[in-house]
Amino acid sequence: MSAAKKEKISSARAAIRVLESEGVEVVFGYPGGAILPFYDELRTSSIRHIMVRHEQGAAHMADGYARSTGGVGVCVATSGPGATNLVTGIATAYMDSSSVIAITGQVSRNLIGNDAFQEVDITGITIPVTKHNYLVSDARDIPRVFREAFHLARTGRKGPVLVDIPKDVLLEQIAFQEPGTINMEGYRPNIQGHKRQILKAAEAIRCAKQPVIIAGGGVLSVEASDELLAIAEKAGIPVATTLMGKGAFPGEHPLSLGMTGYHGTRYANYAVQNADLILALGVRFGDRTTGPLNTFAQHARIIHVDIDPAEIGKNIRPSIPIQGDIKQILTQLLEGVSPGNYDEWRRRIDQWKAEHPLCYNGGNDKLRTPYIIEELQRMAGDWIVVTEVGRHQIWASHYFRKAAPRRFITSGGLGTMGFGLPAAIGAAVGNPGKTVVNIAGDGSFMMTCQQLMVASELELPVVTLIMDDRCLGMIRQLQEVFYDGRVYSAELPGCVDFVQLASAMGARAIKVERRDEVVPALKKAFSGRGPCVVDFSVTADELVLPMVKGNSLEEFI
Repeated sequence: MSAAKKEKISSARAAIRVLESEGVEVVFGYPGGAILPFYDELRTSSIRHIMVRHEQGAAHMADGYARSTGGVGVCVATSGPGATNLVTGIATAYMDSSSVIAITGQVSRNLIGNDAFQEVDITGITIPVTKHNYLVSDARDIPRVFREAFHLARTGRKGPVLVDIPKDVLLEQIAFQEPGTINMEGYRPNIQGHKRQILKAAEAIRCAKQPVIIAGGGVLSVEASDELLAIAEKAGIPVATTLMGKGAFPGEHPLSLGMTGYHGTRYANYAVQNADLILALGVRFGDRTTGPLNTFAQHARIIHVDIDPAEIGKNIRPSIPIQGDIKQILTQLLEGVSPGNYDEWRRRIDQWKAEHPLCYNGGNDKLRTPYIIEELQRMAGDWIVVTEVGRHQIWASHYFRKAAPRRFITSGGLGTMGFGLPAAIGAAVGNPGKTVVNIAGDGSFMMTCQQLMVASELELPVVTLIMDDRCLGMIRQLQEVFYDGRVYSAELPGCVDFVQLASAMGARAIKVERRDEVVPALKKAFSGRGPCVVDFSVTADELVLPMVKGNSLEEFI
């Protein structure tokens, strides 16, 4: 063994060397006592550190970075509250299958279990919301553990991995050696779809009369949008997307049905419910997509393609299950499909589109969120659009149709308020020079608004559009619809001056109260340097519709 391989360094330095060799250019973090040995070594590294203003923001920034770049996002926090503050962001990444590495400090090994200062069992806490996690008790394992963490985060079904390291382990000197080939017993993600099942799927598509494709986030995860477009156009099959699948298929394409599910378009839901075949690609068949399971697509044969075998049959039992890499499977499937005779089916769908278009009350001078998003789309360039969670999120999914792959980022599975701003910052860091738009509500924005200081310090081109309806809009809507209008604890007093708040954090800020101010304000927001916040005083009486209210996806208000 060479002298270089036997070089003695701290395990903290060893961890950073592996990060560097994995191509990590930036980490998002917040220092604390237990993680200081790592920070001391990071000081002399080529890796850039971005200091957040709350650890939750670090996890969301790493997540936004990962989703927008297709790489791995890295966040760092100390033990105890630092680690627990990451949990919401880790859970968000887990639900949406995002490649995030979370590094946490831990109290020294001799203190573990003694209720020491800032001690918490973060590996125990995060078992349900990580793909895997590690508590490193032997410093010599550091290089291998970090290499495995990256391998796990980016292969198979992507997801977050947490590495928890006691302070004394970080300080320990080890003989560093680059880890060799990753060989994890029991972890062999299958990416090759079964050829016989693919042939069965092609035959089922050829025999179908009323087929529909449902594309989920799994299509974007493996960058299979081109293959999806090719198979949809070759066979002539209409395509609906889940919220997480937005951007996987061109929203303005004639075959696009928009979003399906709880807040889906009526014509997408009608198509799904009346289909005789559904090709489901990278979807979880979650409740927001299916509605009540016992009424979902009762007349359809279902082909379910997913990288994760645990998802196939979990909620909906498919007729033809295919486990593997969606991109590879679609490439093979493309060879077996031919143009279908679906003219009558598409005419029926076109009639539904004509009878039930997306619409909103735009006939008066009230400032309404859908109108703002439509104006935003008219001037949109090659932007990355991020959303918070609430009514504005659904309106953005419907009315911003120009979304491209990895250009529409939202918290789907966990529905995390406060996700948008830090995720937008992460996306801006990962895509230098590209404009990032964060569509927010006043409730969501207030949850992580302190991260605006990070955008200001870095002069990032992040434009936040606050749909300021002075309430928790989605909660108010649910109370109005399902609780006989008994609105309680959903009103926000509107006492926050967002212009002054943003200005105090170093950002440009604009107030908009009338429709005729919208376009000039948007032009001004996108023409300046650094971050900008635009506070739109929108009406609170506009419901986000359609919305399923009943026992199936066809029962709407």
